[in-house]
Amino acid sequence: MSYIVFFTLLLLITLLGVYVVIENNRKKAREAEKKIFNNRLKEITTSFKHKTAEYVDAKILRPKYAPKINAIVSNFFVVQAHTEDNLSQLEVVSELFTRTVGTELGKCRITGNTDLLAEQLQYFVAELPSNGIAYNKDFYYEILPALITLIKTPDVPMGMETEAESQEGDSDDNSDNELGEQTKQHMLDARQRLTTS
Repeated sequence: MSYIVFFTLLLLITLLGVYVVIENNRKKAREAEKKIFNNRLKEITTSFKHKTAEYVDAKILRPKYAPKINAIVSNFFVVQAHTEDNLSQLEVVSELFTRTVGTELGKCRITGNTDLLAEQLQYFVAELPSNGIAYNKDFYYEILPALITLIKTPDVPMGMETEAESQEGDSDDNSDNELGEQTKQHMLDARQRLTTS
């Protein structure tokens, strides 16, 4: 009888030890996942803020607008859950913004008209929400990508056409006007979405 009690106690102690080890391993795994998640978030945020500083140095973004641009990454998890899908969306949106501005900066350096890009970024900043709660899922999935497309500048800025290009005909002028009208319509749609959200 004492052997049965002894083996039962030994079995219970062994089961308890195994349970504690398994729980510790799970806890370590959750902490490792959280650390990886936070490191990835920090990397995205740091890279984005570094690019914003580059835009200020390139004089296409005023220093007073840098915090509003950086709010895009800083406010991402204000009203959203810390999930892998959300972090992926932040990565996509921040990369879309930096890639678009980088492309436009290169284009403007070639044409020598960085003022147009600076103006577009000023309009972009004006359309960003002023309070943190507005940085929600709708903003990051719908509104922000639409706003980023509005940063794009025309391939050939106005006033830089040569005489040969202006003699090509009104068909090119009509396509430029259509592009300008589309940009204006996108801007109006973005403003309307921002005011309704």
